[in-house]
Amino acid sequence: MLESSIDEIELRAPGGRAAAAALPEEPGRDLWFKHRVHVRTAFRELWEYRALIRSLAERDIRVRYKQAVLGMAWAVFTPIVMMLAFTLVFTKVGHVATGGIPYPLFSYIALIPWGFFSASVLSGGMSLMANIPLLNKLYCPREVFPLGAMAVAAFDGVVATLVLVALFPIEHRAPKIEALYAPIMLFTLIAFTIGVTCAVSAIVVYMRDLRVALPLVLQLALFVTPVAYAASTIAKTRTELLIYSVLNPLVPVMNGLRETVLLGHGPDWTLQGIGIGSSLVVLVGGYLLFKRLETGLADIA
Repeated sequence: MLESSIDEIELRAPGGRAAAAALPEEPGRDLWFKHRVHVRTAFRELWEYRALIRSLAERDIRVRYKQAVLGMAWAVFTPIVMMLAFTLVFTKVGHVATGGIPYPLFSYIALIPWGFFSASVLSGGMSLMANIPLLNKLYCPREVFPLGAMAVAAFDGVVATLVLVALFPIEHRAPKIEALYAPIMLFTLIAFTIGVTCAVSAIVVYMRDLRVALPLVLQLALFVTPVAYAASTIAKTRTELLIYSVLNPLVPVMNGLRETVLLGHGPDWTLQGIGIGSSLVVLVGGYLLFKRLETGLADIA
């Protein structure tokens, strides 16, 4: 008798089950992946939320370094340790052709873009999962979360670059005037990183196993990217180098930085063109994949 009375009250209440039943049903899961992507609208909306990207980056930087004893020194600690390890292994155990460049400079100038890429993919790939409360309560373009993580990685990269500046007088070297070509390589790096980070951040929400596999994948990627060695170590011929650059746009980035900043040579325009083309393909593909998967992110997360 009591249960039937409660049921009757709930059905008659303005916010009860009768009202809930009148609400339209949520879109089925089969519609999550049929979201039409309007690139111009997406870019305009993302630009309107640029302040949120900055706020997310500032929050993460404060949280990371506020209670740390070494503070922002941690931004340079990792690349310095890796440079010392590479120097010990590849100069004492194995011989790496550097074209006359001191090995600390040779490796560190590649560790900076690699550190930016790996930190962006790792933290940006987990950014949606780490911001689930905001994801479910705040309306905004979902890509602000991986882009905010990328902004933090860029901040660390700028700090790490200060060590490179200090390495030049230590090694009795100076950057060449051809270093003015460096923005070309940075464009390739940023475009490629955005595409990979956006794709990974969306896929991780649907495939949770990738959270465990991602650090391992990045470790393997480190060894197939010319960070500790020259690109010619893997690519023996010109054709192999071009194929290597198509498959891994980070190759022309690191090869180009060494050639211009350290050796004073002009960019290999064919190689840089391939790097830019490949990175743009990854950028467009990764962003479109992210927008396609965006509809179901809040429900799955």
